Amino acid sequence: MTEQPIQWDLPDPFILEIQVVEEDTDRLGHANNVVYVCWLEDISWAHVESLGMTWELHEATGKAMAITRTEIDYLASANAGDRLVMGTWLTDFDGRFRSAREFQLVRPADGKTLVRAVSTHACVDLKTQRPSRAPKEFADIMKAATVAGGMGL
Repeated sequence: MTEQPIQWDLPDPFILEIQVVEEDTDRLGHANNVVYVCWLEDISWAHVESLGMTWELHEATGKAMAITRTEIDYLASANAGDRLVMGTWLTDFDGRFRSAREFQLVRPADGKTLVRAVSTHACVDLKTQRPSRAPKEFADIMKAATVAGGMGL
């Protein structure tokens, strides 16, 4: 089957390819909601690490961006055997504490968008788990990587 061109919601996504396996499915026979959340987490970490926001930098600064909200719209189901492509973008950063990222999950076989999601984050101190101003290293990375035009905070 010829794959369809992907119509991304925003330009130049960071991409993760996903192969849906039988273990990803639930009693209804499609990918379980919990699996989608794991894919969101996997691509988020891969993306920030590719930007230089490694776990070593988190430990060195004593800060991390913790998820405060995730909103997922399930538009169509994924099934075992499906090859999927997930794209993500940093779409907002307030310059101090909060950031947002968007996701789009597409099945290239038919070009269908299966999921759209947005997550918001707050910078926290790793020791106290309390909100904290983002360190300059995080701010520089997030400002440079933020794509205009997203849903935002």
